[in-house]
Amino acid sequence: MKKSGQTFWAIAFLAISLSTAAAQRPRARAITATVPVSTLLQIIRAEDERHWDNNLRILLADHYPKVRKRAALAAGRIGDERAVPALADLLKQDTDNDVRQMGAFAIGEIESPAGADALMAVLNNTGEPSDVRARAVEALGKIVAALPESDKERKLSYGEAILNSLKFEAGRRSMPNRLTILLGLTATLRARPDGAGPVVIPFLDYSDPRIVADALNTMARLRLKEGNEQVRRLLNHGDPIVRANAARVIGAAEHKEAFDDLLAHALNDPDLRVRVSAIRALGNLKNERAARPVVARAETLLAGYKTNAPNLGAKNEILEIVTTLGRLLQSSNNSEVINLLKRFRIFDQLQSPETEIAFARISPETYLATEPFVGTSEKIAKSFPNLEKTWRASNSLAQGLAEFASLPSDKTHVRSMALMNFALMIEAPGSHDPTIVTTIPTYLRAYAGFKNEIDRPELRSPNNPKEDVLSRTLRAYVTYRKKNAVATSAYVSWKDYRAFGYNDVFVRATAAELLGEQPPSKENTEALNTALSQALKFDNHDNDAALAILEALAKQKTNEANDAIKTALNSSDHLIRRKAVALLKANGAGDFSDRIGTVKTRNTEVDYRRAVSRIGKHVTATVMTSKGSFTIEFLPEDAPLTVDNFVQLARKGFFNGQTIPRVVPDFVVQAGDPRGDTNGGPGYQIRCEINEVPYDRAAVGMALSGKDTGGSQWFVTHSPQPHLDGGYTVFGHVTKGMDVVDNISRGDTIRRVVVNER
Repeated sequence: MKKSGQTFWAIAFLAISLSTAAAQRPRARAITATVPVSTLLQIIRAEDERHWDNNLRILLADHYPKVRKRAALAAGRIGDERAVPALADLLKQDTDNDVRQMGAFAIGEIESPAGADALMAVLNNTGEPSDVRARAVEALGKIVAALPESDKERKLSYGEAILNSLKFEAGRRSMPNRLTILLGLTATLRARPDGAGPVVIPFLDYSDPRIVADALNTMARLRLKEGNEQVRRLLNHGDPIVRANAARVIGAAEHKEAFDDLLAHALNDPDLRVRVSAIRALGNLKNERAARPVVARAETLLAGYKTNAPNLGAKNEILEIVTTLGRLLQSSNNSEVINLLKRFRIFDQLQSPETEIAFARISPETYLATEPFVGTSEKIAKSFPNLEKTWRASNSLAQGLAEFASLPSDKTHVRSMALMNFALMIEAPGSHDPTIVTTIPTYLRAYAGFKNEIDRPELRSPNNPKEDVLSRTLRAYVTYRKKNAVATSAYVSWKDYRAFGYNDVFVRATAAELLGEQPPSKENTEALNTALSQALKFDNHDNDAALAILEALAKQKTNEANDAIKTALNSSDHLIRRKAVALLKANGAGDFSDRIGTVKTRNTEVDYRRAVSRIGKHVTATVMTSKGSFTIEFLPEDAPLTVDNFVQLARKGFFNGQTIPRVVPDFVVQAGDPRGDTNGGPGYQIRCEINEVPYDRAAVGMALSGKDTGGSQWFVTHSPQPHLDGGYTVFGHVTKGMDVVDNISRGDTIRRVVVNER
């Protein structure tokens, strides 16, 4: 980069905070401040129990607008389609526009096509208040996304209405509604309507950086290829989110003419989010000219990383470079890159699957000829002195070995060696064959000597992260076998692995998922049926295995499988019942909606009152990590039970000492998992409290594996993520220490969380 360019970036970097602040979405208005406590408690209990009844219907007609609005939000959170007619009437007839916009939001949360006509009526009337139109277009996008692919007519009609709302806003440049544009762009990426490009591209010319960034985000997610040169120019925009999203669009569109500009930002942009987005995009362009300069960048970062020199997000950036190199240099045997990978994996102690995958892609022969696959115990111990304590190494190695499945037919010998290593890692049938030659250490195996636990009186997961090694290795192994067009059902069946007998619910969930990917068979149905009965009987605190088994049974498409699913209708777990009802309905086995019922909540009146008492108060948590501290300010009005859950866990010391399992630069840092593998939780689920707070930078949200599956895992956003709006509960914001959040890498630890209420 020329000196003049460096001066420009320095000025732009100083302006980041100002441009970002100016680009924030409007904060959702408070809605509960004047709702009587007794009424609010009634509403919160109904939400928590997922109980829609006449009491809530009456509240939708309450004299006070604040009560009607809060009741409408509750109806959306509960998600019962029976509430749609009342919400549609609210949207059509209520005299308070703030209540009407919440009615539209709630219809979107239920995702029922029955509410679409009311939303379309709002969008077709350009005289409607802007906030009502904004929430109507948002809701319509959610409904379209939930429609089956076979419902093409409605998808087309609703998608056209979304695009027309954006066209209308673009046509009144002197007074467009910002929120309608932002929510319309997000609705577009959800609905994926044909002809979106010409409608989205005009927003790239707007002066508001948030509108430009969101338009680019929509283009990237839809992989739109129009407007390439316009997007290329936006790489020089003063706002880092715009630059990062422009890089994403260039990568998604594979705009090869932008290579040099993209490379310059990958190497020199002052913002980490822009650099990693540009590095990823280079992988899509597949130009090997990028290899040498990005390797040099990685060497510089690694040197600073080793000496603990201040280097924001060094490990995160190195891993992005490693991933891109693996895509650019497949089977190249590039000695310079191999040398870098060898040194980094020793420094990183095999903790990063990205490194193993890249190494296996670039030089599979060298990969298998390198420690820990070869060498004496002494030599391996010298390179990886703490290997026995780092269970994640097996996960990393398994994912590296899975890459061998993609090798060409002339690499049969190398593929066979990978298979042999896999066999030893998971104790597959034949793994004790003396013809298998490998020196992989025993302690790298996926804890394969598990005793079959199926006859134990309880199968509850102990939240032991080591057991996840088998789950991850098993999935990687079957992926390997599938890519080689080998029948795989034997490798995940009850007989050969007895995987459904393992104590850990996630091993059993993985076995179910893998069986569900196989062709239906009587043997698989029987195994899944038996596994389901055990999960329903013994998994009193974790429903992951039962839910995965139900999904796999539904794919069998037989009467026997459907009968097995029906047994789940008697479960005390609301999520299991709901899943069973949905699967049976989809399979044409009957409508059992009346069996869903309400949630058997763990909360009491005391819990509800404690949660509500925080409304109007300043509640924070200081999160002390191995990289420094940051402060979360909670939103007890928008998500009272979610905030209460976090506070109670923090006061018990639940988060203390946990490893941070997931970091995706320019996306999120995810924490709160006692296992350290993104699968763990507190042993219970909490209900979602979806609200209108947007996922701007520094938003704190609950991680989910489906609706109402939150527990203890939470995340902080590096940058705005509009596609998460209305899908994940926002319950706080980081108000201090975002530089620390930006610097966190996977494997860092939370030392302590201290809550302060005043």
